[in-house]
Amino acid sequence: MPASLKNFAELGKLRANLKAQQDARAVADAARLRGEQAAQLEADLFRRSIGTVAPLAAPDRVAVTPPRPQPIARHHLADEKAALQESLSDDFDAETLLDTDDSLSYTRSGVSADVVRKLRKGHWTIQDQLDLHGLRRDEAREALGAFLRHANRSGLRCVRIIHGKGLGSINKEPVLKQKVRNWLVQKQEVIAFCQAKASDGGSGALVVLLNA
Repeated sequence: MPASLKNFAELGKLRANLKAQQDARAVADAARLRGEQAAQLEADLFRRSIGTVAPLAAPDRVAVTPPRPQPIARHHLADEKAALQESLSDDFDAETLLDTDDSLSYTRSGVSADVVRKLRKGHWTIQDQLDLHGLRRDEAREALGAFLRHANRSGLRCVRIIHGKGLGSINKEPVLKQKVRNWLVQKQEVIAFCQAKASDGGSGALVVLLNA
């Protein structure tokens, strides 16, 4: 084939290739344009469907101050103290209710005397105790009432009350010893009591049995 014809044939192939590339680009551009138009149409439809959108207003914030605890009225505490003192009278004489043995034991009416015998022998474990040493009469009475209430609420059965032997009091007389007995007899939760064993305080303490 002459050289001129060969060059002409190659030029024709080159033109055909360029035409094919242009056609491919045109197809791609058309596809991209259709995609953009479809996306725009979808966005327009969405905006029309939801209408005008307004931003949400920020909620009002209110500072909340926790309520202050109610103060305990002083007169209320005074009333409780007065009621407690009235429930344990100093004028009550328990001598006629106490057994005439050395320990001056006591059992509430209707309770078997066997209860005191078991109490003396340590049948019930002492679960708590109150020491009234150094307290004045009013202080001791208030402390005893509060202690018995606590023991009763806690479900305690057997406690010890240490009133002392009076060695440090005026005239060496055990003032609290008899007072404590008088007070205990007035408490409904007290079933029985007796003088403690020597190892538990002897004549300076009482072992008290409470309602179950």
